[in-house]
Amino acid sequence: MNTKNQSIADWGINTVRVLAADAVQKANSGHPGMPMGAAPMGHVLWAESMQYSPANPEWPNRDRFVLSAGHGCMLQYSYLYLTGYDISMEDIKQFRQLHSKTAGHPEYGLLAGIEITTGPLGQGFANGVGMAIAQQHLAARYNKPGFELFNYRIYAICSDGDMMEGVSSEAASLAGHLQLGNIIYLYDDNNISIEGDTGITFTEDVALRFEAYGWHVQTVDDGNDVAAISAAVKAAVAETGKPSLIKVRTQIAYGSPNKVNTAGAHGAPLGEEEVKLVKKNLGFDPDQYFVVPEEVLQFYREVGKKGSKKEEEWNKLYQAYTQAFPELAAEYELFSSGKLPEGWTDKLPVFTTADGKIATRKASGKVLNAIAGSLPALIGGSADLSPSTDTYLENYPAFSAQHREGRNFHFGVREHAMGSILNGMAITKGIIPYGATFLIFSEYMRPPVRLAAIMKIRPVFIYTHDSIGLGEDGTTHQPVEQLISLRSIPNITLIRPADANETAQAWRVALEHTDGPVVLVLTRQGLPVIDQDKYAKASGLERGAYILSDSSQEPQVILIGTGSEVQLLLKAQEVLKKEGVPARVVSMPSWELFDKQGDDYQQQVFPKHIRKRLAVEAGSPLGWHKYVTDEGAVLGITRFGESAPGEEVMAEFGFTVDNIVMMAKGL
Repeated sequence: MNTKNQSIADWGINTVRVLAADAVQKANSGHPGMPMGAAPMGHVLWAESMQYSPANPEWPNRDRFVLSAGHGCMLQYSYLYLTGYDISMEDIKQFRQLHSKTAGHPEYGLLAGIEITTGPLGQGFANGVGMAIAQQHLAARYNKPGFELFNYRIYAICSDGDMMEGVSSEAASLAGHLQLGNIIYLYDDNNISIEGDTGITFTEDVALRFEAYGWHVQTVDDGNDVAAISAAVKAAVAETGKPSLIKVRTQIAYGSPNKVNTAGAHGAPLGEEEVKLVKKNLGFDPDQYFVVPEEVLQFYREVGKKGSKKEEEWNKLYQAYTQAFPELAAEYELFSSGKLPEGWTDKLPVFTTADGKIATRKASGKVLNAIAGSLPALIGGSADLSPSTDTYLENYPAFSAQHREGRNFHFGVREHAMGSILNGMAITKGIIPYGATFLIFSEYMRPPVRLAAIMKIRPVFIYTHDSIGLGEDGTTHQPVEQLISLRSIPNITLIRPADANETAQAWRVALEHTDGPVVLVLTRQGLPVIDQDKYAKASGLERGAYILSDSSQEPQVILIGTGSEVQLLLKAQEVLKKEGVPARVVSMPSWELFDKQGDDYQQQVFPKHIRKRLAVEAGSPLGWHKYVTDEGAVLGITRFGESAPGEEVMAEFGFTVDNIVMMAKGL
């Protein structure tokens, strides 16, 4: 190994390059080029710029690092190993293998030091904006003179692909508007994507674009100039009024004599012979594998220990804070633990039939405002739709560049970024975020909803205008396939409440749920409040499905419904009773909650011997077969809606009492 002309920084950078090449080659899968080109940026961040504590990856005031270019994860894995996180060389060798910590893209919860799951390009970029918002909000709420508890920054490395994806544009626009000066993103500008040189598709001036967004933009012409990268990061730290983008011109697969600056190095191993040439080129023994020089390891481990000292200093500051501000400290500790204060459910409103018809979106708004005072961690907003989704907290300001303490968020018409930003907020302990739009526009949010489910984090996604019942806006706004589409995502809990009281209970379940996102699906149209003195209590919602109204004798048919259709079932039950057909009505607001119940309870609701079942939902019938059996039927929708008043559209598609009675008798 030739080290004569290498500084410790160069030696460390080249070690990371060789580790990346070795790991990808051993896996016979991966992306070696990006970490090889971006290694100097990684060195500046982990060795000089970021504050972090490998001994405690959850230190609340650590800087957050997001690898938005998640395909280059060997860069992150290498620096986590070198600086002393809980990752071994064996983990590096098991890159992309079954049950390994070192997955093909960084996964939250799988490896300490991974702040968020990335991979789908643009997501990490937008997640970081959510993290930055969360930091500013925590600082506004908890920092006091002499006690700057939360002053951490959000660092990220982004790729050409991140810059192309539309979600980054949405998020960058909002970040510039909000003047999030705690964001420092390094753009790995290597001009290469899978299909070749980015010039075939991507010729815009990214620097000018971000300046137009209101960002502080710098350019480093040589991605191997560590001093220049370091100076740019320091300048970005000094700029507190704008988010920062540092455009760094790198060479993909730097060190590879035949693959440098080629698309071939983007998403495939370099090849055994080329890896040997890389090692020879960078001063390493070509016949040795996964080598980390002792001097390099010692250097980075010492850097990691410095971070632990910073954490110790912060811990002393926090201990003093608990004495000076015990109530705020207790509040932060409670919410950051994922728990909720005792008695908060006492604030949930109870609705009666005297309240008349209430759309579940309206009921949701009443619930939010009733509980907001007891849950200061609950913050959120909508994609320019708060008057329609009823998600505005009336007694609190909006979050803005001037009011970081604000609890209402104006995300603008940016559903995709909203979802990704909510994930970044949700990953921050001490905050429970929610975001709202129409159910049809959940399609714009699919990637972040799916990623929230993968990470098992707890944003609340609120989707209103939930069916053809919304009426005149017509086919473009009337959801049909969205319910089953969302239910098909593993680890999603979808709740479609039948009335105002079920909506209140849905919020209780959503906020107590800690191992995945909850989707609340709410109506535009007003619904009668179901009489809880006559029928079962809405608290049964927590079990996913419950017997809302039973017959005095064994039912011949079970009527199952969700949302606005449940009221039709109750009326149909009365008609059937008069005609001598005893029926049971089951409100089934959440398949997922019901499927978690024990077999005994499931048999109580759906006895095996009662095979005649009719499910009624104004959406796709897909999936209902597992509840209605082969002797049952589903009243659903298999085509797009119509533009007309909501009640007329519902009738056109058969969602009437008469049709339900006819179908039930037909069984």
